[in-house]
Amino acid sequence: MEYILALDLGTTALKVMLFRTDGTAVAKSSREYKLITPTPLEVELPAETYWSAFKDGLSEVMALSRVKPSEIKSLGISAQGETLVAIDNDGNPLMNAIVWLDNRAQDEAAELSRHFSFGSEETWSVTGQVKSLPIWPSSKILWLRRNAPELFRKTAKFLLLEDYFIYRMTGSFVCEGSLICTTAYWDFQKKAWWPDMLRYIGIGDDNLPEIRESGEIVGPIKSDVAIELGLSSETIVTTGALDQACGAIGVGNIKPGIVSVNTGAALAICATVNEPFFDPDGNLPLHYHAMPDSYFAHTCTMGGMVLRWFRDGFCQPEMTAGSLSGIDAYDILSREAAQVAPGSDGLVMLPHLQGAWAPEFNPKAKGVFYGLTLHHTRPYFVRAIMEAIAYAIRNSLKVLEGKGIRPSEIRSLGGGSRSKVWGQIKADVIQRPLYTMKNEEAGCLGAAILAGVATGTYKSVEDAVAKVVAIDDKIEPDPNNAIVYDKAFDRYIGLYDSLLSTFDKE
Repeated sequence: MEYILALDLGTTALKVMLFRTDGTAVAKSSREYKLITPTPLEVELPAETYWSAFKDGLSEVMALSRVKPSEIKSLGISAQGETLVAIDNDGNPLMNAIVWLDNRAQDEAAELSRHFSFGSEETWSVTGQVKSLPIWPSSKILWLRRNAPELFRKTAKFLLLEDYFIYRMTGSFVCEGSLICTTAYWDFQKKAWWPDMLRYIGIGDDNLPEIRESGEIVGPIKSDVAIELGLSSETIVTTGALDQACGAIGVGNIKPGIVSVNTGAALAICATVNEPFFDPDGNLPLHYHAMPDSYFAHTCTMGGMVLRWFRDGFCQPEMTAGSLSGIDAYDILSREAAQVAPGSDGLVMLPHLQGAWAPEFNPKAKGVFYGLTLHHTRPYFVRAIMEAIAYAIRNSLKVLEGKGIRPSEIRSLGGGSRSKVWGQIKADVIQRPLYTMKNEEAGCLGAAILAGVATGTYKSVEDAVAKVVAIDDKIEPDPNNAIVYDKAFDRYIGLYDSLLSTFDKE
């Protein structure tokens, strides 16, 4: 029997899953890591931390599955975007990876915005992006050139996290369009590096990987790495995709009409579109999809990481008790949220702990709890966090519909989709049905599909989706909660708008 190995290089955890070719998950593992935040703007993690998490998770998956390494035909990757790894001529990282959440390059982003007129249709036609952000690798590289010139000079290659893993496993420098679309130095229509941006930030094509499509063969795992990982040197490594693109494939969001809502560390709403389109209002960027010459509109803000932040900072006893009893601390928090009435008795939260991204595009935005009284206890905070993410979904759907993108189905994925309480909150807030999937780890499934397409296991992405993607449940909204959530959503939007001048002073 043949198997496909899939990695999800997430923001707060790395998942490893092994699939049969019919899409059945044979074994899975998840390894969390704690991000390094030396300042409020900086977010880092050693590249070796990701690799060690991969090795540990892989070891567990192989032990659980008892599958022979020779039976694993291919390996695919779902990866967080924008996380930058600078390596020297020997392939060694020169510093911690600058995680996509990092906001240190605000001045550089503003400079690039002015110089290249981000927001104009001309710049959008190259990058697909409607704003220049400090999280974009172009901004980060310019920051390194200005603030760490010696390190900048020593850098042989600037890689994203998927590129780095492909290099570690195969020795090849290869990237793909869905992940590099937010570098702001890739021309997504010409499918080539943008020379004007490269010149401005001070790098050349030789500092970057070779560009491929998603779902292409890179090569076999190097023999020494295969020994290190306990895999076969005949297993084929393939190009994967941005986690949101993989997740979209994993829930069947491969054509217009279906919108995927991913509540992972980030909240991402993706709508597949047939043709590139420009948003003159500057709310909707366009991303290259994991299927050749296809695209998706994409909004993104802080998601499940807000609940992770709350869990880690304020729920240590529950985490300890949960680990001893085998109960996930998130399940305990969901139970607490279920005790609170819709609207959290006026407590509302803004989830922008590291700035707001599309559609707000405000790196200076901050997280806020508003409406706090003596009445509010911890369960209210948990529910307010869950509701805040649901309000962000509703706001994104409103923006999409304003551009003529009206979904016939909304499909949920990511770690947040496991909570039935949170799923009901989302359905009630957006006031429409929410579909959950039989395979919760849609990002890994999407990566496995791409790997299977690359090696001929599946004829196409469409063929694979028809065979392995299935809906599990339909969460209907409770009409009795519509009025309270209409008012609460207005309060959420009004709170953000009223704080704009305060954010700008930061």
